Amino acid sequence: LKIAVMPTMDGLPIFLAYEHHYFDTLGVDVRLLRYKAQMDCDTALLGGSAEGSVTDLVRAERLQQKGLVLDYTIATNTYWQLYANRMARITSIAQLSDKMVAMTRYSATDMLTSIAVDSVHPKYDIYRIQINDINIRLAMLLNNEMDAMWLPEPQATVARLHGHQLLMSSEDKNIHLGIIAFRQKGMLTQHRKRQLKLFIQAYKQACDSINHYGVKHYAILIKKYCGVNDATIKALPNLSYTFKIPKSIDIIQARNWNRNH
Repeated sequence: LKIAVMPTMDGLPIFLAYEHHYFDTLGVDVRLLRYKAQMDCDTALLGGSAEGSVTDLVRAERLQQKGLVLDYTIATNTYWQLYANRMARITSIAQLSDKMVAMTRYSATDMLTSIAVDSVHPKYDIYRIQINDINIRLAMLLNNEMDAMWLPEPQATVARLHGHQLLMSSEDKNIHLGIIAFRQKGMLTQHRKRQLKLFIQAYKQACDSINHYGVKHYAILIKKYCGVNDATIKALPNLSYTFKIPKSIDIIQARNWNRNH
């Protein structure tokens, strides 16, 4: 069972279940396909080289528009934060007028940019710059090459530690777009259905373990899969992980945004 993952904290239960052999113990052979850009995860899903992917509802709805039927199996705890470069001295979204914001097109970050723009109606356009590789995007903020950008965890914590200005968080808007999606076509056999059932069982176990011990207990895993240092891990917020399915309101919001863009 091949799962496309990113170097982000929403994948931690999967990383834990894989590294601590929860999957093996239950009898499901899970292979992780590690990518740095959501576009590459999408390509893996579209081409069938991955059965599942850690993604977001906006991207998933876009793939469905292209004819790829997906099941939204798990809602993750992902949130995205909009950080302004500290050198730009921007303290509000309105000040992003005529500025560049790094994001991924047709994704949660694109939709969140629309919500941010609509909330303030800046005098001039906000320029959406597509930087798909999450590590390159963060590096552009740290190197003062971008005015602002959307970041998930743990990259958002890196930005905070470097003194960049938080302008908006998807959490504050009560928008929950993170999911783990599976190709419906590839999961119809009894063998695949059994694999998925065991994947979910191992995922639940991993969530319980993280909530019991805390994310910082798994510093070695976070370093390996997310590529951040001890200072970042120490500064991470207390993230909680639960098994749940996406809410209809979030799916509808993502679907409607796609239809209008």
